[in-house]
Amino acid sequence: MVRRSILFLLIVAVIKIAATTPLQGQPYMRIVSLAPSFTKSIDHLGAWDHLVGRTSFCDTNDSKEVEVVASAVKANIEKIISLKPDVVLASGLTHPKDIELLRKVGIKVEVIYSPKSFQEVCDQFIQMGEWTGKSEKALAIVNECRQTVEETTLENASRPSKKVFFQVGANPIFSVVPNTYMDDFITLLGAKNIAAQLTGGTVTREFVIANNPDYIFIATMGIVGEEEVQTWKKYTSLTATRKGHIHIIDADKACQPIPSYFVETLQEMNRLMWGDGK
Repeated sequence: MVRRSILFLLIVAVIKIAATTPLQGQPYMRIVSLAPSFTKSIDHLGAWDHLVGRTSFCDTNDSKEVEVVASAVKANIEKIISLKPDVVLASGLTHPKDIELLRKVGIKVEVIYSPKSFQEVCDQFIQMGEWTGKSEKALAIVNECRQTVEETTLENASRPSKKVFFQVGANPIFSVVPNTYMDDFITLLGAKNIAAQLTGGTVTREFVIANNPDYIFIATMGIVGEEEVQTWKKYTSLTATRKGHIHIIDADKACQPIPSYFVETLQEMNRLMWGDGK
């Protein structure tokens, strides 16, 4: 009986979706977001009213309650179909079978993978602006962010290079690696990532000690970050420890690829390396 109900729902959804899919070039008016960064980008663009579904990890907005349709990795397909979205924004963490099923019933799915650079962060935000009919606002935000990044980069061009360890996970310890937008936090400040030669992010404390970073930045959630700070402080041979250069970075901003969040994180790291936090 349940299987028949699901089948009937899928068939009805195909008919309804075919009738409501927007024309080419028109903004999507009913969007399901399967990643917190997509939801936050939509909010930054002032397009919250376009959102009809989100994950349980996404922020909310007082202007309109949005249905929870997924966890971080598992989507409720029946609920998504019932919302009759124009598009579902999926991430690299979305299960391929969920994406396939949604497409089979006629729902458009846009898969957005984690950007590999600040440039890609900006490109994806501009694309989000096009999808929501907020292109001008997206371009204005991106242009302002690019200008700030350029000014910061030029400001640090003549400064001596520092070695940085950027930790984004504990147990196991996970490092920011090249070909990720988070590596740009380091390189745009004229610093060197001690994990620059690695292809995978898992490292040991011995690896960090051997590479002796001048600065350690930790982007982890809750009490874990404070625990990691205290652990690194025990390694008194580290330059970062001796000079008090171990800092917690706001993971909610550093780990979400949104232009304005990227700039805020970059400026905070810049202050800690070259400003009052030196």
